[in-house]
Amino acid sequence: MKDMNYYETFIAAAEDCPVKVAEIPKAKNGGKTVPVLQYEMITNHPYQYTQEDVMFEVFAQRNDIPYEQRSIERTKFFSKGQPCLRTSSLGKRYGWGIHHNSQGKVAIYAVESEAYKEFLNDSSLKHVKAMRSSRQ
Repeated sequence: MKDMNYYETFIAAAEDCPVKVAEIPKAKNGGKTVPVLQYEMITNHPYQYTQEDVMFEVFAQRNDIPYEQRSIERTKFFSKGQPCLRTSSLGKRYGWGIHHNSQGKVAIYAVESEAYKEFLNDSSLKHVKAMRSSRQ
C-alpha cells in the first residue's frame, strides 16, 4: 500500500474559499457530515492521526464498519485511489488550514489565526492549497 500522507506540509485554504473567518461545520438532517467528522476527529486529537487515519475513520464511521473488521476494510479502502485532505471541505469551504508534521500527523488552524499565518510563512514546510471548488 502506497503512503498517501503528507509530511512537513501545510494545506492552505482554497483560493475560492468563501469565508475569511473559519467556520465549524454543522451536522445536517440530524446526521454528521464528512466535514463534521473530520473536524471533530482532528480538533479533538491534534497531531494524533495521519491523513490516512482521518480519511479511513470517517469512511468507517459513515459506513458502520465494526472495529473488528477495520484492519481488513482499511486495506481494501486504500487499495483504490482515495482523495487527500486537499479535497476536504475544511479547506475548500470552511476556512481551515491543515498542518502535517514530520510524522504525517495533522492539526487544523483557522484561516484568521496567527498560527495559520506562521505556517504560511514557514519556509521549512511544503505549501499547497486546498482544491478549488470552481473550475475557473
